[in-house]
Amino acid sequence: MSRPAKILAWSMSGLFAVLALAVAVLLSFDWNRVTPWINSHVSEATGRRFSIDGKLALTWHAPPGAQEGWRHWIPWPHLTAKDVSFGNPDWASEADMAHAREITFSVNPLALLNHRIVIPLLALEAPHLSLERLHDGRNNWTFKKTGDGPSAWQLDLQQLILTQASIHLLDAVKRADLTANIDTLGSGNTGDYRIGWQLAGTFNGAPVNGSGRAGSVLSLREQAKYPVDAHVRIGKTRIDASGTLTEPGKLAALDLRLKIAGVSMAQLYPLINIVLPETPPFSTEGHLTGAPGAMGGNWNYEKFSGKVGASDIAGSLRFQGRRPRPYLEGTVRSNYLNFKDLAPLIGADSNESKALRDAPVRQPEDKTLPVEAFKTGRWTSIDADVQFTGKKIVRKAELPIDNLVTRIHLLDGTLSLAPLKFGVAGGALVSNLTLDGKTNPVQAEMKLSARHLKLRQLFPTLEPMRTSLGEINGDAALTARGNSVAALLGSSNGEVKAVINQGTVSKFLLEAMGLNIGSVVVTQLFGDRQVKLNCAVTDFVMDKGIMHPRAFVVDTEDAKIHVNGNIDLGREQLALTIYPESTGLRVISLRSPLYVNGTFKNPDVGVNKGVLAAKAGSAVALGLLAPVAAALIPLVNVGPGEKSECGTLLAQAAATTKPVAPVVGKQGENASGR
Repeated sequence: MSRPAKILAWSMSGLFAVLALAVAVLLSFDWNRVTPWINSHVSEATGRRFSIDGKLALTWHAPPGAQEGWRHWIPWPHLTAKDVSFGNPDWASEADMAHAREITFSVNPLALLNHRIVIPLLALEAPHLSLERLHDGRNNWTFKKTGDGPSAWQLDLQQLILTQASIHLLDAVKRADLTANIDTLGSGNTGDYRIGWQLAGTFNGAPVNGSGRAGSVLSLREQAKYPVDAHVRIGKTRIDASGTLTEPGKLAALDLRLKIAGVSMAQLYPLINIVLPETPPFSTEGHLTGAPGAMGGNWNYEKFSGKVGASDIAGSLRFQGRRPRPYLEGTVRSNYLNFKDLAPLIGADSNESKALRDAPVRQPEDKTLPVEAFKTGRWTSIDADVQFTGKKIVRKAELPIDNLVTRIHLLDGTLSLAPLKFGVAGGALVSNLTLDGKTNPVQAEMKLSARHLKLRQLFPTLEPMRTSLGEINGDAALTARGNSVAALLGSSNGEVKAVINQGTVSKFLLEAMGLNIGSVVVTQLFGDRQVKLNCAVTDFVMDKGIMHPRAFVVDTEDAKIHVNGNIDLGREQLALTIYPESTGLRVISLRSPLYVNGTFKNPDVGVNKGVLAAKAGSAVALGLLAPVAAALIPLVNVGPGEKSECGTLLAQAAATTKPVAPVVGKQGENASGR
């Protein structure tokens, strides 16, 4: 053998000897000697205490899976560490953020050459994770920055296995104190599910409990789909979800069949940060797809259907995270909408219903107008544009309100329903309503018009109404400030006017309408019988919640009646005087007016014997109509025309130049004569 060949042979032998010695040292080395060094360097890098208090072992295994070419011959290190803990910052309530009885993982040694830490599988036995956030936003899962720039190393964790795991979340911002326990499922047919979990605690002050299933190995690779099945109850709300989670490490996408049920949609706000209305008990089921993001992500709740109270509901909604506020859009429809299911929207539902949905304010027994305050603090959290359609609306089984259509706009805290359209009794009720939630109290503006509401269609079950030719036309324009319906009406300014032409009126009819005051008045005037209504004209001016009739005249076959006084919406007080003038034999006892006093809840109606009735009732009625007749004639023109009874009455009033005042009694008596 030549000298160079001998040198090469000895060199190769020496290299193999060094490699063999290194392998022997690695296989026999007591790795527990380096745990102090590992503990020190990890603690320094993270700013937290890190400790391996149990045995640390390193073994070598063939690489997992199929490795090409020479890579198949490179063994991978397999590390096992027992009793591992990772500390919390000093402000946290628990000493450790994480602790595990045992941690096992392998590392791809070749990837280290490219500054990549590739861990194909990380197995944690009996891990406990404590997550905590304070009111000021500090949390224990954000670590202090080390160095001036991003790390040159990248972590690629591909799969995670948990055995007998527990996670505790303590969040002062969301008022959450939750504990989840995770473990392998027992034997049996569980399909793709291999682990189960149990959840308990509180969220936003409400008790939480739940359970679910998931796959045995949490795959964190791209495009990997992880099966999930969850059932959670939060207070009075139940959530059921079943589907897949794509790339769980990044929450890249969720594809779930989602069911939600609760006592009010508004109670979902702490969970999803989306403003939804107060409703009766509801349940919906639909297809949820999307992914979270820095501003809330993008979500689609498609083809959902369900029930709200006794009404059905269906549609699709889309949520888009963006600045300055997220955006919600979509369409919602109801084929059968029970009118009473709309009551919680404005706080007009019963106290039993309020108690069920945990409303903070109950309706006082002596008040009729809803006093429950609007939750305007939530209105600036999102912008929205949702189209709502109700094909058939039912009130007390037979009131023919249908074809409700509205577009709900919410922009920078201002809520508007523009337009809000009802099909009512062969006619239409159209309004534009705007509520500015950025002001305190809320500033509101409403315009409303009612056209061609047919009396016989309003009350189709009443036999006497089937021959009625009458219809209602009216307009209203109001502004107000207040944080509830009662406060808004109690401060409203504007005007309300309406014309009813060629109808009938009776105590029975007014009771069917729910007008108890009118029912008592009609009983006093005509008894309990049908009376032909030639024309009724009302024109109210609203001033700080007090309704003053500029004109209130009712022309029947038996009498001409005019009304004056006021209605105080703020105090819900009545102070009206009704002056009848008989044109027939039936009104024979009313030489004195009627008074209507008291509250909306408890009206007091009777004969005012202290005030003499006007002798010229027709002249009085025409005199009161004179100043407003020209403004009311357009409401007649949209109906049967000026040749109708109301057209004739208003034309006569327009020709009157001097109103005739009613004759009053003793000096100093009020409108009720008391």
